[in-house]
Amino acid sequence: MTTTDQPSTIASLAAEDRRFPPSDEFAAQANVGEAVYDEAAADRVAFWGERAARLTWETPFEQVLDDSDAPFYKWFTGGRLNVAVNCLDRHVEAGLGDRVAFHFEGEPADDRRSITYRELTEQVCQAANALESLGVRSGDRVAIYMPMIPETVVAMLACARIGAPHTVVFAGFSADALAARILDCDARVVLTADGAHRKGAVIPLKQIVDEALEQCPDVRTAVVVKRTGSDVTMVEGRDLWWHETVERAERTHEAQAFDAEHPLYVMYTSGTTGKPKGILHTSAGYLLGASWTQWEVFDLKPETDVYWTAADIGWVTGHSYIVYGPLSNGTTSVLYEGAPDAPHRGRWWEIVQRYGVTVLYCAPTAIRTFMKWGADIPAGYDLSSLRVIGSVGEPINPEAYVWYREHIGGGRTPVVDTWWQTETGSIMISPLPGVTAGKPGAAMKALPGVAVDVLDDAGEPVPDGAGGYLVVTEPWPSMLRTIWGDDERFRDTYWSRFPGKYFAGDGAKKDADGDLWLLGRVDDVMNVAGHRLSTYEIESALVASPLVAEAAVVGAADETTGQAVVAFVILRGDAADGPEVAAQLREFVAKQIGKIARPRQILVVAELPKTRSGKIMRRLLRDVAEHRTVGDVTTLADTTVMDVIRDGMAAAPQED
Repeated sequence: MTTTDQPSTIASLAAEDRRFPPSDEFAAQANVGEAVYDEAAADRVAFWGERAARLTWETPFEQVLDDSDAPFYKWFTGGRLNVAVNCLDRHVEAGLGDRVAFHFEGEPADDRRSITYRELTEQVCQAANALESLGVRSGDRVAIYMPMIPETVVAMLACARIGAPHTVVFAGFSADALAARILDCDARVVLTADGAHRKGAVIPLKQIVDEALEQCPDVRTAVVVKRTGSDVTMVEGRDLWWHETVERAERTHEAQAFDAEHPLYVMYTSGTTGKPKGILHTSAGYLLGASWTQWEVFDLKPETDVYWTAADIGWVTGHSYIVYGPLSNGTTSVLYEGAPDAPHRGRWWEIVQRYGVTVLYCAPTAIRTFMKWGADIPAGYDLSSLRVIGSVGEPINPEAYVWYREHIGGGRTPVVDTWWQTETGSIMISPLPGVTAGKPGAAMKALPGVAVDVLDDAGEPVPDGAGGYLVVTEPWPSMLRTIWGDDERFRDTYWSRFPGKYFAGDGAKKDADGDLWLLGRVDDVMNVAGHRLSTYEIESALVASPLVAEAAVVGAADETTGQAVVAFVILRGDAADGPEVAAQLREFVAKQIGKIARPRQILVVAELPKTRSGKIMRRLLRDVAEHRTVGDVTTLADTTVMDVIRDGMAAAPQED
C-alpha cells in the first residue's frame, strides 16, 4: 500500500501488481510500436502534421498549429476539406463501396440490416439535398433527437456535408432539456423519430419534441423518421415525414470543402445545475483525432475487423467512435439500438457471435452489470472473434478489468482502458495494445502527441505515488475550441485553475512507475480525518470482494472526521445478503487499503441511480447519506430507485 500525507494531493491508497503484456504474436502485427512515442516526443507539432496525411484535403494546410491566441488554438490553418467526404465518398471512389459500413441491430427480434458504404453515401446525399431544400445553409445549426438507428448517422453526416453544425441531444433527455439546447444554439430545424424502442416499450420521441417546441417558436421544421409506427401529431406547415422528404431526394450531391476550423458540432454537457455547456468541435482537428486514435488504440484493421462501440450516439463516445472515427477509417461497425438485456441478458454476446465482432468498446458500468448477472451467460456464446476490448466513461475497477479480460476476452485479449472527455474529442490516455503491459485499472500514459501531468494545489507536478489534478499541458488537434456563445466561460471553466493548462475537473494518481490511474471527478474526493480520499479507490476495493458486483461511494458529513465514507453496494448474483455482510465488507476495505478508508456505513441495494447512459448519479446518493431531500431524478433510467434507497438508508444501522 502506498500513501501520502501531503495535504495538497489526493491520497494514493491502492497498489496493483498484476501485469498483462501483449503476446509476441499480437505485438508483431500491431499498427504502432514503442517508436511512436519517441517520434511524437521529438516534435509534437510535426507529429500531428504528418498524421494529417490520413485525411483527404481539397486544399492543403499551411500551418499545423496556430497558438497565437491561446487558449483559442487553431489547427491546420489554411486547409480545407469536407468531413462527410472523408467518411464516405473517398472510400467509394477507392473501390470500397460494397464494404459494410454498419451492421444494424434493432431491439425487436429479426430487425436487422447491413448498410454498405455506397448505400450510406447515397442516403447522406439524399439527406443533404433535403436539408438544403428546407433552407439549411452552411453555418446553420440542426438539432438531432433520434434513437440509435442508421438514420441518425445519416442525419449527422448530411449536416457535416453541407457545413451545418449539428447538436445531437441524447434521446433520453426531457422536453425541457431538449428545448434548452435548441434555444442555446438557435437551431431552426429538428430531426427526430416517432419513437424509440427500449426494453419492449416505446419512448415517445415525437411527443417530447412537440412539448419542447412549445418553448422554441423559431423552429420552422421538424423531420420525423417512422421508426415504431406510433401515432403522432404532425403539425401542418412544420412537420414532415423523413420517408416523404429525405428518401425521395436525389441520391447525388456535390460536396464543397470547408475551412479546417469550420464548426462541425456542438455537444452539451449535462451538468446538474445551471446552463448546459455547449462544447464546440471543429472539422479537421477533431476528425484527425478520432480517426488516428481509433486506428492506434484499437489496432484497427479495416479490411478484417468488425468494430463495436456499445455506446449511444447522443454522447461523445458515439460521435467519435461510432460515426466519425470508424467511418473515416473505412471500418465495418455494429450499431445496436437496444439495451444489454433486451430481450435477454445474452443479447450483446449474441451480437458478437453473429457478426464475429473483433473489437468491443463499452463502459465499466456495463461490465460490472455483466459481472452481477454471472459469467455463465457470456460463456454460452462464441466470443473467440474478439481480439481487443476497451472501456470508456469512467475509471474501471481492477476486478472488473480482470473479469472483462477473462470472461469476455478469453484471457488473451489486450484491454485498453481509455480516458478522455466530451471536451477532448478523442482518447487522450490509454494503453497501446501492441506495446503496453496493461495494469488492471490503470489508463497507463498519454498517447503519442498528447502531453499530460498531475498537479497539486500549487500547480506543481506530484511525485510518483501521489495523486492530484489531471491537466493537459499542450494543445491537441481534437480539443474543444470554445463553449458555444460564451468564450469567457470557456476560459474560466477550463483554463483558469492552472493558467496555460487545460483542467476539466478529473483527478488522477501516478503509481510507483509513473503510470496514470484516473480517480474520477475531484468533486468526488472526500476529506476524511485530514486525508483526501478518492471514491474510486474505495469502490475498487469493494468490487474486489467476491461478494460485490458494483459499488458507489460518497462522503457524508461527520462530526468526528469531517466526512465519513458511505457505500452503496450491489451484491453478485450468487452472494447472499445478511446482517453480517456490511461488517465483512467494512473489514475487507480496511484490509485492502487501510482503516482510514473503512466505510462508516454500507447499504446493500438492488440497483444504483444511473442515467440512461450508465453514469452513476453520486450527488443523489450524497443527498441520501446526509439525509437531505433528494434532488432532481428526471434524468435517471429508473426514477423509483431513489425511493427504495432512501427507505433502506433510513432503516439501516450506522457503524461506529
